[in-house]
Amino acid sequence: MKLHGYFRSSAAYRVRIALNLKGLGAEHLPHHLRKGEQCAPGYLAINPQGLVPALEDDAGGVLTQSVAIIEWLDETHPNPPLLPKDPLRRARVRAFALAIACDTHPVQNLKVLARLRELGLPEEKVQDWAAWVNREGLSACEMLIKDEKGPFCFGDAPTLADLCLVPQLGNARRFGVDVSAYPRLLQAEAAARALPAFADAAPEKQPDAE
Repeated sequence: MKLHGYFRSSAAYRVRIALNLKGLGAEHLPHHLRKGEQCAPGYLAINPQGLVPALEDDAGGVLTQSVAIIEWLDETHPNPPLLPKDPLRRARVRAFALAIACDTHPVQNLKVLARLRELGLPEEKVQDWAAWVNREGLSACEMLIKDEKGPFCFGDAPTLADLCLVPQLGNARRFGVDVSAYPRLLQAEAAARALPAFADAAPEKQPDAE
C-alpha cells in the first residue's frame, strides 16, 4: 500500500495510527501542503480534491477521506477492531469521530485559514478563529464522553474516536488552546499516546517532518 500524506496533516495522522494498530505497512509518500504539492497535476489525478490523505491499495485502487480509509482498513483487517460491535455504541463512536473530522478539523485547516487571509483578515484574527473552532469542538467532545469510563474515549481499547481525538488535540495546542479544560479528553489522549501505534505515528516521528 501507498499512503499519500503530510507529516502535520491530522487527517493523515489518523490513518497512520490505524495502519500501525493493524500492523500494516505502507509506503509513505509526502506532499508538502504549505508548498502546494497537493495541487500538482500528478496528485490531483489520484485525489481530485487535492487533499491528504489518499491510500492506494495493493491492487492500485485509491481511497480518499481519512474516516472512509480507516473504516475500510477496519473492514478488511478486523483485528483489532476500531468500532464496537453494538450498533448503538458504534454510532456513538462515529458521532464523536465525526464531530472532529467533519465539524472541527475542516473549519480550521490550512485551506480555510488561507482563504481567511485572502479575504484580508489579520493574522491575529485568523489564529483566533482557529483557536475558537478548536475550543468549540473539543468542549462538545468532552461532554460526549464525560460519562464513559475509559481510559480511552469509549472503554478499555482505542477506537476511531481516539484516532481522531489525538491529532486534534495537537492542532488545538498549536493554536494556543488551553486543553487543560478537557480532563476527560486528556485522559483518553494519555492512554492512546502510551501505545507505540500512536507514538510512532506522531508528526515529529515522520521522515518528512520539518
